[in-house]
Amino acid sequence: MHFTPAAPSGPVPPDGTPISDGAPATAAGAFDDPRVTAFLETFSTFLETVNEQGHRRQRAAGGLTVAGALREHLGTDPLALAVVTETVGTLRTVDADVAVEVVTARHGGGRLLGVGGGEQRMHASLSEIVEHSARWGHFPVGAVDYARAATGPTSERRTVAFGLHLFTYAGTPVAVLQRAASPRYGNAASLEVMCTDEDAALALLSELRTAMVEHSVLRGQVVTFTTTPSEYGPTSAGMTFVPRDRVPAADVVLPHGTLDRIKRQVVGVARHRAELEASGQHLKRGVLLYGPPGTGKTHTVRHLVGESPGTTVILLAGGSLGLVRLAAETARAMQPALVVLEDCDLIAEDRSFHDGPQPLLFEVLDAMDGLDRDADVAFVLTTNRADLLERALAQRPGRVDLAVEIPLPDDSARRRLFELYRGTLPFSAAALDDATARTGGVTASFVKEAVRRAVLRAAEAGHDVGDDDLRSAVAR
Repeated sequence: MHFTPAAPSGPVPPDGTPISDGAPATAAGAFDDPRVTAFLETFSTFLETVNEQGHRRQRAAGGLTVAGALREHLGTDPLALAVVTETVGTLRTVDADVAVEVVTARHGGGRLLGVGGGEQRMHASLSEIVEHSARWGHFPVGAVDYARAATGPTSERRTVAFGLHLFTYAGTPVAVLQRAASPRYGNAASLEVMCTDEDAALALLSELRTAMVEHSVLRGQVVTFTTTPSEYGPTSAGMTFVPRDRVPAADVVLPHGTLDRIKRQVVGVARHRAELEASGQHLKRGVLLYGPPGTGKTHTVRHLVGESPGTTVILLAGGSLGLVRLAAETARAMQPALVVLEDCDLIAEDRSFHDGPQPLLFEVLDAMDGLDRDADVAFVLTTNRADLLERALAQRPGRVDLAVEIPLPDDSARRRLFELYRGTLPFSAAALDDATARTGGVTASFVKEAVRRAVLRAAEAGHDVGDDDLRSAVAR
């Protein structure tokens, strides 16, 4: 500790020499003053008492300080060791928790300790925790902090939010402080490694990064990325797991052969990956589905997702389209992967319609171009306005290899749609034929809504649904 002596009190003559009442006038002479000597002795005793009381409390609690635990495990004074830190992205905190568990078990297991000290821990790095623990008895070994995080649509995992892992890596004792992100304190999630061999620390972090990818909870899942307001910052990345619904091909009503063309490009390439790679053909691909609203583009995407078990699917729509770069990076790591950009015209309109650049458009282009040729990643884009879509996005192989129109249903398609959406409702064939004939030019979503309104009309009238209800709903 450093103390600045207080300025002398009393009058000061013009030459700057203090007027004293007999005490020595020089700085060196001040320590000959019995009053100063007595103060220093008293203050030194006070500090020793404070430190001893802190250590006594730790001993009475039957625990160690973090510095003491590290000294025992590492076999040396932790104050002399450097710390190597790996920052963990917001979406990867669960992966980091899984990776630490896997790597620790792979190297013989270890101990997990908590760190006491309240909110002070959040403001201190591992090096600072060790220093304050060794010098002042702060940061006792305590309970581990845990948090719960989703690992799927219906599953969770208890993760370490603040804990110290002690184990041996490649013959070297190591300590890893694992901490979750603390937006309140402006801290990102991280792994901080301390050991006597810096090369071992770097090798450990490399193995942890590999394990995060191999054992990622995102692999094979369907997720959406979102940007949500935060009181601690402008936006924060979030993620939601989505169930992988199975939509049968029979429920996707498109012109003959259309669905097969789409599936061949999205799903078929993945199934024949080995043959394509052997022939030097690229795997990354893009498919554009365009057509009026309500014709079944999203329904088609749901079918593709259901037909791709084991594939990581990332769904982006609305404001989350701005996270396309993050989606592409995640897809590259989790391949085989599928990235869906719904209503991409919102960010990829033709540049000729605007005077200035559209940064989100460039994000899309860079994301699609940045993938390696052998990346098993498919982009599926949907749009209601193909006429507005950026030509650089839609007319270049490697970005979009296949553009497919999802048109308004013709008479045959509408009849199939009425049959599909009626389910077990007792509409006659004549009523379905009549509804089909009277709905030329409507969308698939119109047909679905007409059936729903027929059921609602019957419920309001207090009778079982029938042909008259369907006729009335269509007419309305």
